[in-house]
Amino acid sequence: MTSKSIGIIGMGWVGSSVAISILHQGLCRKLLVNDINKELAVGEAMDLNHGSSFFPSTDIYAADIEDMLQCDAIVITAGRGGNPGESRLDLLSENIRIVRDISCKLKGYKGLLIIVSNPVDVLTYYYQKYTGMAAQRVIGTGTMLDISRLREMIGKKLHIDPKAVHAQVIGEHGDSEVILWSNVMIEGTPLRKWNSWKSSYEDEISDQLRMAAAEIIKRKGATNHAIGLVTATLLTFLLRDENRILTVSSVISNLYGIDRVALSLPSVISSDGIREVLEIDISKKEYDKLHASVNILKKAIRSVGRL
Repeated sequence: MTSKSIGIIGMGWVGSSVAISILHQGLCRKLLVNDINKELAVGEAMDLNHGSSFFPSTDIYAADIEDMLQCDAIVITAGRGGNPGESRLDLLSENIRIVRDISCKLKGYKGLLIIVSNPVDVLTYYYQKYTGMAAQRVIGTGTMLDISRLREMIGKKLHIDPKAVHAQVIGEHGDSEVILWSNVMIEGTPLRKWNSWKSSYEDEISDQLRMAAAEIIKRKGATNHAIGLVTATLLTFLLRDENRILTVSSVISNLYGIDRVALSLPSVISSDGIREVLEIDISKKEYDKLHASVNILKKAIRSVGRL
């Protein structure tokens, strides 16, 4: 039985989905939940504990952030979610204030800090800066969700299981994300050599991917289930020290000509966090798009000084 402990800060739509996904995977013996609305955190802990007959043994408590400093990992979902018509970067002016407040309470934390709140790349940058934690221990979920969506969209188009699709999306988790079409594989076969694949599908799917969250928010008000599964999967590979390669967001230094900006690149992850960020082969067009994404994120990072 695991002896790990995990904290979740923010128990809205996303935080509650992260919690149930963690519990179903049996990732920890103790789960601490926190929200600015303390009664909400207490209610979520009670509700989750009432389902304890149906997941591996876990003690679930409402807690203050300061009580989480001994946790192996803390997940941050706190912040305002997007409204219809908003981009993730539109959330920055409100959510950066939350980053400052939470970071003060995390001083001296030695575990893994997982950022889910949007705009995830900019917030990952500032959580690392404001907490003073080592960059490899502050990890944003980044484009993991985009990749899952992309695999599902390609799989549906080709009538194959999404798990057979291997793809990468790098850069911003947002409108400037870069799909590495040149690297997409279907179990060893390049996608562009697949018999039923058409080049016109690439623009079609690119547009669908960028609008995916907006289409869900328009209908139900938030996205939460898939990102809950993404976050639990990331925690699984981190806490079990599996040395998997995942495309996650972290503060990048001296790679692809990028320095001091957080964005998603393929990374080897272990119980110590990000062991190595990989520089993979990409086309000139993809390289240029990546740097366009970098420039958008740098502009957003600089804008925080005016907030």
